[in-house]
Amino acid sequence: MAAAPLRWALLCAALAWGLGPAEATGPGSDKRSASPVAATPCWHVEEFVVAQECTQCTTFQAKTMPECSPTGFIERINCATSQKDEYKSCRSAVMEARAFWRFEGAMIGVAVIFALLVVCRQRVLDRKALEKVRKQIESI
Repeated sequence: MAAAPLRWALLCAALAWGLGPAEATGPGSDKRSASPVAATPCWHVEEFVVAQECTQCTTFQAKTMPECSPTGFIERINCATSQKDEYKSCRSAVMEARAFWRFEGAMIGVAVIFALLVVCRQRVLDRKALEKVRKQIESI
């Protein structure tokens, strides 16, 4: 009888961690999807040459090409053995540099804010300590 609440708790925890219902229910239900395996892109299994450098996807490409969705940038490649032209998602150096400097600026800003808070807090503590010493001296 105690196994049912435990199973329910484990199911809820697994769903919260992002597992689907098929993975979360455990070995009792072996529902497997019968979807066919997609063909492996040629650049995964053979050498390739970059035919067009990394460029930003147009709005049409972003809607129609699944390669555009991860980064918003694609490059055209030519596989050496099969001579296929395919598109591959890529990371733009300009985009990466901009993201890096934005992160650096944010971290410097946060550091400055916390440094100011530390200085203000230290001044308050120094004032309290001086006031305590002054009161002790007055009581003598």
